[in-house]
This record gives sequence, C-alpha cells and structure tokens, in this order.
Amino acid sequence: MPFFFLCDIILGIMAKKNNTKRKLVGLVSEESGVRAYYTKKNTMNTPDKLTLRKYDPVLRKHVVFAETKKNLGRNEVKEKKR
Repeated sequence: MPFFFLCDIILGIMAKKNNTKRKLVGLVSEESGVRAYYTKKNTMNTPDKLTLRKYDPVLRKHVVFAETKKNLGRNEVKEKKR
C-alpha cells in the first residue's frame, strides 16, 4: 500500500459522507449582476431566498446580494443515461 493510504487509515482521516441538509448556493449582486460569492445554507431552516449585504468587487462598494435561482449542479444526483 502507498504511504499516504496508511497515514489516512492510521489517523482516521477518510472521506466523510455528506448527509446534511445544507445546499451550496451562489450569491449574485442585484446591481451589477455578478456572482461573486458562494455559501451553504440549510434548506430546512431557511426555505426562502437568502439576501446578504456584501462587498461587490466590480462596483467597489457594499450592495445587496441575493441567492440565485439557478441550481449549481453540485447537490443533486443526475439520472443515468441508458
């Protein structure tokens, strides 16, 4: 066995399963339309859209960022093509 596998087994640092209700969402600026931030949110506790006031690097000022409607494709299992 390679050395790094043995270190992972000894230290117990194996990959964990993602059994959480948290989803990855993108935040898009309402003024410039740039998606500059990504964050995770718990869909069980906050079902409505997330809005945060953050720094917009394009406009170089603080503006309101809203959660994008678009799914980022990292959270859902895609159907197998047959």
